Amino acid sequence: MNLQKYLLIFLNLVFCVVFGQEKEVDTTLSVQQNYSDMVDELWLETMYSSPLNNEILATDQTTENTTKTSVVVDIPTALLKERLEALNEQTPFHVEYNPILEKLIKTYLKKRAVYYPKMMARAAYYFPMFEAHLDKYDIPLEIKYLAVVESALNPRAKSGVGATGIWQFMYQTGKQFDLQISSYVDERQDPVRSAEAACKYLLTLYKVFNDWDLALAAYNSGPGNVSKAIRRSGGHRNYWNIRPFLPRETAGYLPAFYATMYIFTYAVDHKIYPVSPLIQHFETDTIQVKQLLTFEQLGEALDLTIEMLQFLNPSYKLDIIPYVKSRNYSLRLPRTHMSDFIKNEQKIYEKAREELAQREKPLPKYFEMNQRIRYKVRNGDYLGKIAYRYGVKVSEIKKWNGMRTSNIRVGQRLVIYPRRLNYTVSKSSTKKTNKKIKLKPTEKKISYTIQDGDSLWIIAKKFPKVTIQQIKEWNSFQNPNHLNPGDKIFIYKRS
Repeated sequence: MNLQKYLLIFLNLVFCVVFGQEKEVDTTLSVQQNYSDMVDELWLETMYSSPLNNEILATDQTTENTTKTSVVVDIPTALLKERLEALNEQTPFHVEYNPILEKLIKTYLKKRAVYYPKMMARAAYYFPMFEAHLDKYDIPLEIKYLAVVESALNPRAKSGVGATGIWQFMYQTGKQFDLQISSYVDERQDPVRSAEAACKYLLTLYKVFNDWDLALAAYNSGPGNVSKAIRRSGGHRNYWNIRPFLPRETAGYLPAFYATMYIFTYAVDHKIYPVSPLIQHFETDTIQVKQLLTFEQLGEALDLTIEMLQFLNPSYKLDIIPYVKSRNYSLRLPRTHMSDFIKNEQKIYEKAREELAQREKPLPKYFEMNQRIRYKVRNGDYLGKIAYRYGVKVSEIKKWNGMRTSNIRVGQRLVIYPRRLNYTVSKSSTKKTNKKIKLKPTEKKISYTIQDGDSLWIIAKKFPKVTIQQIKEWNSFQNPNHLNPGDKIFIYKRS
């Protein structure tokens, strides 16, 4: 017990030094309370300055300033306790008054109230959809507020670590719950499919912890971190007891959820009123497309804005609906425009085919990111070279393999989800190509190392009577317009 006490005193001193707080350690007071207070301040700052929460600032930059001045920020603590108790009685969550939660609520009201009217308009569109899925899985309907915390209800939101969509799925977790990702479509950005996946994931987490507070914490940082926090707390299973042992962001995650639930529930009492929604979900319908169509073509044919099409169909990354026989890609439209589409469907397809035939630059090829390979690191490999070969990012390779640095070793096996078509080059085909090249008496085969800033044109200029086309024929390039410094190519130098 004494060891734990002195350890907490040491942690208290470390926090004081790190955060520049000149705070005298009073051993007569509860050291645990001092430690928790500083964690509270830390996560409050983290939640408010989080890059993901800046999505809130992007929801509407045109809301009238009158909202900022008329909103009721100051609320008596006694009244806040009363309202939080009322929320606690209505939900399976442990909504408890906490001074830091009070501070967070007032901070949101003071600095974010101007953005809530537009966000609530988005909620009018998305919440009925979410509630239908939550009810299907017998999950508390209040979890709809989690989408506000995750992404400010922006289906195209992306976090710094790659989490995407309203429910902020990482690539691997999305694949685990059947969210397909291709060169054209990211179903993590699909409000319907991602809501279904979020329900399945949350239900899985609830079955592990048998507590919705802990399930939400695990949704943010993973079940492993929650399990470790439970062990470090001495076996406590109440969120507030394990909170000091959770990762910094997760320590503020559930209070942010509570604060959002409170503000949405008591918005009118704080004189926050939603603006009219762009459209209601029940005012829309879907139809399966029979051919590749662009938003631009649809907007012109149906007299719809690109913004409306993007809002209703956020999963299409390139504003293009592809046509793939094995996939049922659909188009969501306002019901008022559905009859126009059906009536003119053949004309729309015909015009789209004509425009596609006249395009100077072909559209990107469709491919799905679902093929998992194991790559064995070879001599001369580095992450940038491997990433380019398979059309992925270095950060993604590191994420897929749990790597903290970019260091790799020969013989190491890496998990990769290729995005580049024809990403492998047959060794036999390479040999055959080289055999066809017969050296003339005046030619000499040399190895050239690509330098930073090199292009095929620059390399060709370095060798008399060597053309760009010859360099292409002598070497197998994944992309001749993008050369990787350090790679070696062959030149048949003429004397």
